Amino acid sequence: MVELITPRTRRREEYYSDLRKDLFPNLVNADVSRKLDDDAVKESIKNLVLTDRGERLFQPNLGCNVRALLFENFTPQTKISIESTIRSTIEQYEPRCFLISVDAVANEDRNTFFVTIIFNVINNPDEIELNLTLNRAR
Repeated sequence: MVELITPRTRRREEYYSDLRKDLFPNLVNADVSRKLDDDAVKESIKNLVLTDRGERLFQPNLGCNVRALLFENFTPQTKISIESTIRSTIEQYEPRCFLISVDAVANEDRNTFFVTIIFNVINNPDEIELNLTLNRAR
């Protein structure tokens, strides 16, 4: 008797997954779409930076008070404060990444800061760059 042995197909390993914040349905299985690995961590960092402290129910310390700093005068100290606030928030609340650098550039004419965040996802050695534009909103 001959026993056939077939190799199992290997699936791509997914390390991290999050639901999409717009709850867009997956067209294949009609379930909620997910963001995987690098995209999931990138979306999480973006949400952390754009969330103010006290904005999330039952998690009053979660978030970054960067919006309050946008109404300060655009000085080198404001730039340093924004960078350090973003850095400490990511290091505290996002354990899936290793932060490499945070750089904020002021555009005084448009009252905005352009923030570049460079990080590695823990299971991936590739550097990922996230660009955010922080505007004053009244």
